[in-house]
Amino acid sequence: MRTLTLNPVFRANAGLDRVFDLIEAAAQRQGDDFPPFDSIRLSDNRFRLSIAVPGFREDEVAVTQHKRELIVSGERKADTEGEYLHQGIPSRVFSRRFQLAEHTEVTGATLAHGLLSIDLAREIPEAEKPRTIPVSISPDRAEPVRQIEQSAA
Repeated sequence: MRTLTLNPVFRANAGLDRVFDLIEAAAQRQGDDFPPFDSIRLSDNRFRLSIAVPGFREDEVAVTQHKRELIVSGERKADTEGEYLHQGIPSRVFSRRFQLAEHTEVTGATLAHGLLSIDLAREIPEAEKPRTIPVSISPDRAEPVRQIEQSAA
């Protein structure tokens, strides 16, 4: 198995430590990839995470946002009916963490047909949006500068 090291990149790009920390964390993710999920862009500032949670009910799944981290966890309650001859649908406890971009908030979560859909919206405050500053002519520079020539005496 190959190990990804970004040390040469760190040395060449001082000041981008946060970005590279996120890349390295994604490359060396701990644990397994359960449950599987899809990440969908709905528009420039709207996104959806669809997480496969077959057999889970809405009271067995928790969605929590703390600052820039989204935590999705689930634990199925024991079924008291019957005895499994084969159990192919996973029912284990899980916890999945997602790093959210700045100014991204969870706007809703729905569970239908074994998919947990979490809607996200990125709303950048007006004070942080880029704005165009109009350039105008200074009143004392409205007319071209004229130079008076002196005649030689």
